[in-house]
Amino acid sequence: MWNDLNTGSYGGMIAETIDIPNGDTPVRAYYSRPIKGGCFPSIVLIPHMPGWDEWCRETSRRFTEHGYAVLCPDIYRAFGDGTPSEVAQRAREAGGVHDDSVMNDTRGCLNFLKVQETGNRKVGVIGMCSGGRHAFLAACTVDGFDAAVDCWGGGVIMKEEQLSPARPRSPLDYTEHLDIPLLGIFGNEDRHPSPEEVDRLEEELKKYGKDYTFYRYDGAGHGIWYYDKPMYRQEAAMDSFNKVLDFFDTHLKE
Repeated sequence: MWNDLNTGSYGGMIAETIDIPNGDTPVRAYYSRPIKGGCFPSIVLIPHMPGWDEWCRETSRRFTEHGYAVLCPDIYRAFGDGTPSEVAQRAREAGGVHDDSVMNDTRGCLNFLKVQETGNRKVGVIGMCSGGRHAFLAACTVDGFDAAVDCWGGGVIMKEEQLSPARPRSPLDYTEHLDIPLLGIFGNEDRHPSPEEVDRLEEELKKYGKDYTFYRYDGAGHGIWYYDKPMYRQEAAMDSFNKVLDFFDTHLKE
Protein backbone atom coordinates (compact mmCIF):
# COMPACT_ATOMS: atom_id res chain seq x y z
CA MET A 1 0.00 0.00 0.00
CA TRP A 2 0.96 3.65 -0.42
CA ASN A 3 3.48 4.80 2.20
CA ASP A 4 3.59 1.32 3.74
CA LEU A 5 7.36 1.12 3.66
CA ASN A 6 10.12 0.12 6.03
CA THR A 7 12.23 3.22 6.64
CA GLY A 8 15.24 1.03 7.38
CA SER A 9 15.18 -0.84 4.07
CA TYR A 10 17.34 -0.07 1.05
CA GLY A 11 15.74 1.99 -1.68
CA GLY A 12 17.12 2.45 -5.17
CA MET A 13 16.13 2.32 -8.81
CA ILE A 14 17.38 2.88 -12.35
CA ALA A 15 15.21 4.75 -14.85
CA GLU A 16 16.27 5.38 -18.45
CA THR A 17 15.13 5.37 -22.05
CA ILE A 18 16.09 2.26 -24.02
CA ASP A 19 15.48 0.69 -27.43
CA ILE A 20 14.03 -2.83 -27.44
CA PRO A 21 14.52 -5.10 -30.47
CA ASN A 22 11.11 -5.87 -31.97
CA GLY A 23 11.30 -7.12 -35.52
CA ASP A 24 11.84 -4.36 -38.07
CA THR A 25 10.78 -1.57 -35.69
CA PRO A 26 12.51 -1.30 -32.31
CA VAL A 27 10.42 -0.08 -29.39
CA ARG A 28 11.67 3.02 -27.60
CA ALA A 29 10.60 2.86 -23.96
CA TYR A 30 11.14 4.38 -20.56
CA TYR A 31 12.45 1.59 -18.32
CA SER A 32 12.24 1.92 -14.55
CA ARG A 33 13.27 -0.93 -12.23
CA PRO A 34 14.60 -1.62 -8.73
CA ILE A 35 18.35 -1.94 -8.33
CA LYS A 36 18.05 -4.68 -5.72
CA GLY A 37 15.40 -7.03 -4.41
CA GLY A 38 15.70 -10.37 -6.21
CA CYS A 39 13.14 -11.37 -8.82
CA PHE A 40 10.47 -8.72 -9.16
CA PRO A 41 7.31 -8.59 -11.26
CA SER A 42 6.85 -6.27 -14.21
CA ILE A 43 4.31 -3.88 -15.71
CA VAL A 44 3.80 -2.42 -19.18
CA LEU A 45 2.35 1.08 -18.77
CA ILE A 46 0.75 2.23 -22.04
CA PRO A 47 0.77 6.05 -22.40
CA HIS A 48 -2.35 8.15 -22.64
CA MET A 49 -3.20 10.55 -25.47
CA PRO A 50 -1.43 13.54 -23.88
CA GLY A 51 1.64 11.64 -25.05
CA TRP A 52 4.75 9.94 -23.73
CA ASP A 53 4.93 12.55 -21.02
CA GLU A 54 6.43 13.34 -17.65
CA TRP A 55 3.35 12.08 -15.84
CA CYS A 56 3.72 8.61 -17.40
CA ARG A 57 7.41 8.49 -16.52
CA GLU A 58 6.76 9.58 -12.95
CA THR A 59 3.99 7.00 -12.60
CA SER A 60 6.40 4.34 -13.87
CA ARG A 61 8.83 5.25 -11.11
CA ARG A 62 6.01 5.26 -8.60
CA PHE A 63 5.26 1.63 -9.39
CA THR A 64 8.98 0.86 -9.17
CA GLU A 65 8.99 2.27 -5.64
CA HIS A 66 6.56 -0.55 -4.89
CA GLY A 67 8.75 -3.27 -6.33
CA TYR A 68 7.96 -3.38 -10.06
CA ALA A 69 9.99 -3.14 -13.21
CA VAL A 70 8.04 -0.90 -15.59
CA LEU A 71 8.29 -0.33 -19.32
CA CYS A 72 6.42 2.64 -20.77
CA PRO A 73 6.68 2.48 -24.58
CA ASP A 74 6.76 5.54 -26.83
CA ILE A 75 3.74 4.47 -28.87
CA TYR A 76 3.85 7.81 -30.75
CA ARG A 77 7.42 7.39 -32.03
CA ALA A 78 6.30 7.24 -35.66
CA PHE A 79 5.11 10.86 -35.37
CA GLY A 80 8.58 12.18 -34.61
CA ASP A 81 10.20 13.85 -31.63
CA GLY A 82 9.25 16.98 -29.74
CA THR A 83 7.38 17.88 -26.59
CA PRO A 84 4.64 15.40 -25.63
CA SER A 85 1.93 17.88 -26.65
CA GLU A 86 3.58 18.55 -30.04
CA VAL A 87 3.90 14.85 -30.84
CA ALA A 88 0.36 14.12 -29.62
CA GLN A 89 -1.00 16.88 -31.85
CA ARG A 90 0.75 15.41 -34.89
CA ALA A 91 -0.74 12.04 -34.00
CA ARG A 92 -4.24 13.54 -33.85
CA GLU A 93 -3.77 15.28 -37.18
CA ALA A 94 -2.73 11.97 -38.74
CA GLY A 95 -5.87 10.23 -37.48
CA GLY A 96 -4.38 8.74 -34.35
CA VAL A 97 -1.94 5.96 -33.60
CA HIS A 98 -3.01 2.61 -35.07
CA ASP A 99 -4.16 -0.12 -32.70
CA ASP A 100 -1.96 -2.66 -34.50
CA SER A 101 1.09 -0.46 -33.90
CA VAL A 102 0.33 -0.08 -30.19
CA MET A 103 -0.25 -3.81 -29.79
CA ASN A 104 3.05 -4.51 -31.56
CA ASP A 105 4.91 -2.17 -29.19
CA THR A 106 3.10 -3.69 -26.21
CA ARG A 107 3.99 -7.21 -27.31
CA GLY A 108 7.63 -6.18 -27.71
CA CYS A 109 7.69 -4.81 -24.16
CA LEU A 110 6.05 -7.96 -22.81
CA ASN A 111 8.57 -10.23 -24.56
CA PHE A 112 11.46 -8.14 -23.22
CA LEU A 113 10.23 -8.23 -19.63
CA LYS A 114 9.50 -11.97 -19.70
CA VAL A 115 13.17 -12.85 -20.29
CA GLN A 116 14.87 -10.51 -17.81
CA GLU A 117 16.95 -12.41 -15.27
CA THR A 118 15.80 -10.06 -12.51
CA GLY A 119 12.11 -10.67 -13.29
CA ASN A 120 9.75 -13.32 -11.96
CA ARG A 121 8.22 -13.85 -15.45
CA LYS A 122 4.90 -12.26 -14.43
CA VAL A 123 3.83 -9.14 -16.30
CA GLY A 124 0.80 -6.89 -15.97
CA VAL A 125 -0.47 -4.18 -18.30
CA ILE A 126 -2.06 -0.85 -17.35
CA GLY A 127 -3.14 2.29 -19.14
CA MET A 128 -5.10 5.47 -18.55
CA CYS A 129 -7.51 7.25 -20.92
CA SER A 130 -6.71 5.97 -24.45
CA GLY A 131 -4.02 3.88 -22.75
CA GLY A 132 -6.77 2.22 -20.70
CA ARG A 133 -8.49 1.31 -23.95
CA HIS A 134 -5.21 -0.09 -25.26
CA ALA A 135 -4.62 -2.00 -22.01
CA PHE A 136 -8.00 -3.69 -22.38
CA LEU A 137 -7.27 -4.47 -26.03
CA ALA A 138 -3.88 -5.92 -25.10
CA ALA A 139 -5.43 -8.05 -22.36
CA CYS A 140 -7.76 -9.55 -24.97
CA THR A 141 -5.41 -9.89 -27.94
CA VAL A 142 -1.79 -10.14 -26.73
CA ASP A 143 -0.91 -13.53 -25.23
CA GLY A 144 1.27 -13.65 -22.14
CA PHE A 145 0.03 -11.00 -19.73
CA ASP A 146 -0.99 -12.08 -16.22
CA ALA A 147 -3.27 -9.19 -15.18
CA ALA A 148 -4.64 -5.97 -16.68
CA VAL A 149 -5.88 -2.60 -15.40
CA ASP A 150 -8.10 -0.27 -17.41
CA CYS A 151 -8.12 3.24 -15.91
CA TRP A 152 -11.01 5.25 -17.38
CA GLY A 153 -10.35 3.90 -20.87
CA GLY A 154 -12.56 5.69 -23.39
CA GLY A 155 -13.34 4.06 -26.71
CA VAL A 156 -13.55 0.47 -25.52
CA ILE A 157 -17.09 0.60 -26.86
CA MET A 158 -17.28 2.12 -30.35
CA LYS A 159 -20.17 2.74 -32.69
CA GLU A 160 -19.85 1.97 -36.39
CA GLU A 161 -19.35 5.64 -37.26
CA GLN A 162 -16.49 5.93 -34.75
CA LEU A 163 -14.37 3.26 -36.42
CA SER A 164 -11.40 4.41 -38.49
CA PRO A 165 -8.28 3.03 -40.22
CA ALA A 166 -6.43 3.56 -36.94
CA ARG A 167 -9.18 1.95 -34.87
CA PRO A 168 -10.91 -0.49 -37.20
CA ARG A 169 -12.70 -2.52 -34.55
CA SER A 170 -14.25 -1.92 -31.15
CA PRO A 171 -12.19 -3.53 -28.33
CA LEU A 172 -15.48 -4.72 -26.83
CA ASP A 173 -15.67 -7.22 -29.69
CA TYR A 174 -12.67 -9.06 -28.24
CA THR A 175 -14.08 -9.49 -24.72
CA GLU A 176 -14.66 -13.20 -25.23
CA HIS A 177 -10.88 -13.70 -25.59
CA LEU A 178 -9.99 -12.12 -22.24
CA ASP A 179 -8.39 -14.82 -20.10
CA ILE A 180 -6.65 -12.84 -17.34
CA PRO A 181 -8.00 -10.88 -14.35
CA LEU A 182 -9.13 -7.34 -15.16
CA LEU A 183 -9.42 -4.33 -12.85
CA GLY A 184 -11.31 -1.20 -13.91
CA ILE A 185 -11.13 2.29 -12.38
CA PHE A 186 -13.82 4.77 -13.45
CA GLY A 187 -15.36 8.11 -12.46
CA ASN A 188 -19.14 8.32 -12.41
CA GLU A 189 -19.04 11.84 -13.88
CA ASP A 190 -16.89 10.82 -16.83
CA ARG A 191 -18.35 11.06 -20.33
CA HIS A 192 -15.68 9.02 -22.14
CA PRO A 193 -16.36 6.40 -20.97
CA SER A 194 -19.77 7.31 -19.67
CA PRO A 195 -21.34 5.33 -16.80
CA GLU A 196 -23.63 3.74 -19.40
CA GLU A 197 -20.64 2.56 -21.42
CA VAL A 198 -19.05 1.10 -18.30
CA ASP A 199 -22.34 -0.70 -17.64
CA ARG A 200 -22.25 -2.10 -21.18
CA LEU A 201 -18.69 -3.33 -20.74
CA GLU A 202 -19.62 -4.95 -17.45
CA GLU A 203 -22.55 -6.71 -19.11
CA GLU A 204 -20.22 -8.16 -21.72
CA LEU A 205 -17.74 -9.33 -19.09
CA LYS A 206 -20.53 -11.02 -17.14
CA LYS A 207 -21.88 -12.59 -20.31
CA TYR A 208 -18.61 -14.43 -20.87
CA GLY A 209 -17.94 -15.16 -17.20
CA LYS A 210 -14.76 -13.11 -16.97
CA ASP A 211 -12.70 -12.43 -13.84
CA TYR A 212 -13.07 -8.68 -13.31
CA THR A 213 -13.55 -6.03 -10.64
CA PHE A 214 -14.69 -2.46 -11.28
CA TYR A 215 -14.42 0.49 -8.89
CA ARG A 216 -16.56 3.49 -9.76
CA TYR A 217 -16.16 6.81 -7.94
CA ASP A 218 -18.83 9.42 -7.29
CA GLY A 219 -17.72 13.03 -7.60
CA ALA A 220 -15.01 12.09 -10.08
CA GLY A 221 -14.81 12.29 -13.84
CA HIS A 222 -12.01 11.55 -16.27
CA GLY A 223 -8.35 11.46 -15.22
CA ILE A 224 -8.76 10.83 -11.49
CA TRP A 225 -4.98 10.47 -11.00
CA TYR A 226 -3.83 13.53 -12.97
CA TYR A 227 -2.58 15.72 -10.14
CA ASP A 228 -1.42 18.36 -12.66
CA LYS A 229 -4.98 18.97 -13.89
CA PRO A 230 -8.25 20.20 -12.31
CA MET A 231 -9.77 16.75 -12.86
CA TYR A 232 -7.60 15.32 -10.04
CA ARG A 233 -9.60 13.86 -7.16
CA GLN A 234 -7.33 13.22 -4.17
CA GLU A 235 -9.42 10.72 -2.20
CA ALA A 236 -10.48 8.74 -5.27
CA ALA A 237 -6.94 8.85 -6.63
CA MET A 238 -5.29 7.43 -3.53
CA ASP A 239 -8.01 4.86 -2.88
CA SER A 240 -7.90 3.59 -6.46
CA PHE A 241 -4.09 3.60 -6.63
CA ASN A 242 -4.01 1.41 -3.54
CA LYS A 243 -6.55 -0.91 -5.15
CA VAL A 244 -4.37 -1.16 -8.25
CA LEU A 245 -1.32 -1.96 -6.13
CA ASP A 246 -3.24 -4.63 -4.23
CA PHE A 247 -4.52 -6.10 -7.51
CA PHE A 248 -1.06 -6.28 -9.07
CA ASP A 249 0.49 -7.59 -5.84
CA THR A 250 -2.09 -10.38 -5.74
CA HIS A 251 -1.67 -11.48 -9.34
CA LEU A 252 1.98 -10.68 -10.06
CA LYS A 253 3.89 -11.12 -6.80
CA GLU A 254 2.60 -14.56 -5.85
